[in-house]
Amino acid sequence: MQRCGVPEGLHSGAANENMNKELIVNVNPTEIAIALCEDKVLAEFSKEQCQTGFAVGDIYLGKVRKIMPGLNAAFVNIGHEKDAFIHYLDLGTQFPSLQKLVNSQQPGKRGLRVETMKLEEPIDKNGKLGQHLQVGQTVMVQIAKEAISTKGPRLTADISLAGRNVVLVPFSSKVFLSQKIRSSEEKRRLKRIASSILPKNFGVIIRTAAMEASDAEVEHDMRTQLDRWRKTVQAIRKNPAPAQLMSEMNRANTIIRDSLNGDFSQIVVNDEAMYTEIRNYIHEIEPAKEKIVKLYRGTVPIFDNFDISKQIKSLFAKYVSLRRGAYLIIERTEAMNVIDVNSGNRTKAEDDQEQTAMDVNLAAAKEIARQLRLRDLGGIVIIDFIDLHKAQNKQVLFDEMVKLMSTDKAKHTVLPLTKFGLMQITRQRVRPVAIENVSDVCPTCDGSGKIEPTVSLDRKIENQISFLTQDRGHKYIKLVVSPYVAAFLKKGVWSLRRRWEWKYKVRLCIAEDQSMGIIDVHYHDRKDNDLIAK
Repeated sequence: MQRCGVPEGLHSGAANENMNKELIVNVNPTEIAIALCEDKVLAEFSKEQCQTGFAVGDIYLGKVRKIMPGLNAAFVNIGHEKDAFIHYLDLGTQFPSLQKLVNSQQPGKRGLRVETMKLEEPIDKNGKLGQHLQVGQTVMVQIAKEAISTKGPRLTADISLAGRNVVLVPFSSKVFLSQKIRSSEEKRRLKRIASSILPKNFGVIIRTAAMEASDAEVEHDMRTQLDRWRKTVQAIRKNPAPAQLMSEMNRANTIIRDSLNGDFSQIVVNDEAMYTEIRNYIHEIEPAKEKIVKLYRGTVPIFDNFDISKQIKSLFAKYVSLRRGAYLIIERTEAMNVIDVNSGNRTKAEDDQEQTAMDVNLAAAKEIARQLRLRDLGGIVIIDFIDLHKAQNKQVLFDEMVKLMSTDKAKHTVLPLTKFGLMQITRQRVRPVAIENVSDVCPTCDGSGKIEPTVSLDRKIENQISFLTQDRGHKYIKLVVSPYVAAFLKKGVWSLRRRWEWKYKVRLCIAEDQSMGIIDVHYHDRKDNDLIAK
């Protein structure tokens, strides 16, 4: 397993030998690639296309394009090449109040403010979307899930603004606390801060990070989100739909906001503008950690210097090695992701089959939890562990997988092993996969994975030459082939080409093309027209 290395060419001092968590940011003209290393091993990898303009959390003023009564949903134009999708349940219970606010911001109308509004009656969760949205209606929406593959973005009208310590929820009056905050004294402190800062009709979700923050930091975070909300509402008057009202911070800052803690000891970036932006952001949220941001000035590409490039390439791999010969096979299908756990040659050398299977399964569980985050696998994941016979061992494996998945910020559910030894995990993905397996069906094998045997290739070519000369009357044929086939046809003094020229009274020209499949052959005339296509 590759590990993140010690940086070369940092602008602000040498790396700490005891670092536990690193963020490596590689900026280039077309995209920003972000690698998160935990205990010096690549744990997460994401890419953000420059100037794509769409990210989870962005708020838009959209226009309803089409109502789908059968789906109880609608398509909304927010400026994306594909219309975004919103379901009735994503409107949020306070949608009438939000819509009232949006309508009040239209030109010629007196704008309302949330803190002075009289809230409308909440909508019924069993209602119909057509009762609240019509074609052409202007709505305020937020990106809940980015466009993935052929699907447009997924939207929500239940608007929220996330900060490091709190998540502001307009049109609410409730204060929710993270379940990880268990101290009664801490709960009272945070609720007291919220009640002293929040205006009427604003609620808040207090995040786990607030436990380590001072009163002033939590208050500053709440005021910052309130200010962002006011600017978002003001933007409605200035921008006709479809338009972006508020942009989330870049992906690097989002990871920092959600992950920065005592273990996060180094952030390395190779672009000066991004370096300044990240440093300024950390200065705002946690000034004491400003020095962990370092500008990389090395001559070696930043990902190569940290040995991340090798680990990124492994994301394409179907096989993932574990220790002592065991390995995983990871395959993606349209319906689900399938992971097979194999013990390799271990079972042949071990006497205790049950313990061997348990050891391999536990090692596999740890790597699988990492791979799910690293590859950002979403939907249904089926894991075929090595068969266990003891119920106690099955429970231990399940408990271990739940524990390992607890650090995954994506919403997920882990189900116990079935009687067939299969474990099912469902995992939500809100962003496009970092490295998409973009491929077309192989033109040589048509997706079968098999090609014609090369030993019969010469007979196939000769049959075509015979047809083109004797049936079509061609006296010149240009064979466009791969370098491998070209060498085969020209080999020797009395080569196949010479023999065919003498036998069929034809002039044969052989042209090499590196892009050709290994056994592909094209037949052209003097003007490079394809003879077979005629």
